[in-house]
Amino acid sequence: MKIIFETPKLILRQFTEADAPLILSLNSDPEVVKYLHEPTLKTVEHAAQIINDIILPQYKNNLGRWAIHTKDGMNFIGWCGLKYRPELDEIDLGYRLMQKAWGKGFATEAAQHSLDYGFEKLNLKMITGRAHIENIPSIKVLEKIGMNFIGEGIVDDCPVRTYTKANPNI
Repeated sequence: MKIIFETPKLILRQFTEADAPLILSLNSDPEVVKYLHEPTLKTVEHAAQIINDIILPQYKNNLGRWAIHTKDGMNFIGWCGLKYRPELDEIDLGYRLMQKAWGKGFATEAAQHSLDYGFEKLNLKMITGRAHIENIPSIKVLEKIGMNFIGEGIVDDCPVRTYTKANPNI
């Protein structure tokens, strides 16, 4: 298990091909993908395709969506991390948690430490975060971690609020 970093309550690590059942359990919940305009997953094969085609390639750049586990019990609760989006030429902060982990501060903790990792370890200049305009809890996470609202628009066919944060160390 390649751990990226630990927070007071969480461990964030790289996914492996063996984690397809975890992605399936996360993305098969209609409430989890409600604001993402993605279909719910139905098969472990589709989850494996997401890992191989989307998640694992980011790791070669020291970026990626990292599996989140609670330190108390090592329970998988979702993912968080940084992804390069070449079509937008930006580093995207994203997070997705299982319903059982909502409202407990885990998304904020993982997102804050992902920002810190991006700025302090990777020396990124700017990080962007987006949330569907109706996804108030996700918007609150971006605001709590100090990202700055820059506007609303359509990205990936979704109406979103966009936030950015510049590296305070540069």
